Amino acid sequence: MRASFIVSEVLNGLRRNITMTLAMVLTTAITLAMFGGGLLVVQMADKSQQIFLDRVEMQIFISDPVADADPECRAAPCSTLRTQIENEPGVDSVQYIDRAAAFSDAKTKTFANQPDIASMIREDTLPASFKVRMSDANRFGAVLDKYRDADGVDGVLDQRELVKRIFSVLDGTRNAAFTVALVLALAAILLIANTVQVAAYTRRTEVGIMRLVGATRWYTQLPFLLEAVVSALVGSVLAIAGLFGAKVLFFDRALSDLYGVNILARITISDVVFVSPWLLIAGVGLATVTGYATLRFYVRI
Repeated sequence: MRASFIVSEVLNGLRRNITMTLAMVLTTAITLAMFGGGLLVVQMADKSQQIFLDRVEMQIFISDPVADADPECRAAPCSTLRTQIENEPGVDSVQYIDRAAAFSDAKTKTFANQPDIASMIREDTLPASFKVRMSDANRFGAVLDKYRDADGVDGVLDQRELVKRIFSVLDGTRNAAFTVALVLALAAILLIANTVQVAAYTRRTEVGIMRLVGATRWYTQLPFLLEAVVSALVGSVLAIAGLFGAKVLFFDRALSDLYGVNILARITISDVVFVSPWLLIAGVGLATVTGYATLRFYVRI
């Protein structure tokens, strides 16, 4: 097999069908970029979930009669409740917030940027509470349910619902990216198949002569298959370049505020590097399978 002949045939084929080649490159690039974007969202969601699990805490509110009778939580039932919570498996720390501290936090932290609301808060309106941080996130629900109706408890604050709402947004973004990538992948498959068919029929006379002089079917089909692979490879490289550009020009700028307060995990260069080989494999694999199936079952030159 003469490699120089194969290379020249591939280059000539790409040049002859330049418009379809460009369409195939761009379609493949957009498809793989959407697929890569979905993979980056998955990575960001996984790392962000760990950030939230490390920060999430529950708050168990003490009833006002108990807090007023024992402001420093030194006697039963308040001290007993604290000891029981501290001894629960999976509990990392328990902090008691008395009513005065709760009032101060609301004024200086929670509603520091909302003076109208802060001015309406009175010192005796906020309950005392235990802030419980978990070392084992899997024990969160069990501990919360156990003390939700315990003696001396007035209610609980479950931050898991907030976490679930945030991750539902990330899940929706990921699913949308994968759905668009799936639709575009179907378009790329049809376009690759069409391009290979057009290229093969355009050169069917040349291929027929080659078969008459003894060329094998594989030898005559290989240039068409390589044309599809080269186009997909260029599209994959463009998709990877697009992800690097999107990371710098879009994600870093659009999400800078959320990165700053450590709400979302940052998409890093290493994340894009990790995704890149999969895009190359997906692009080349898609073109190879589609091109081979087209030549094998539809063109049959």
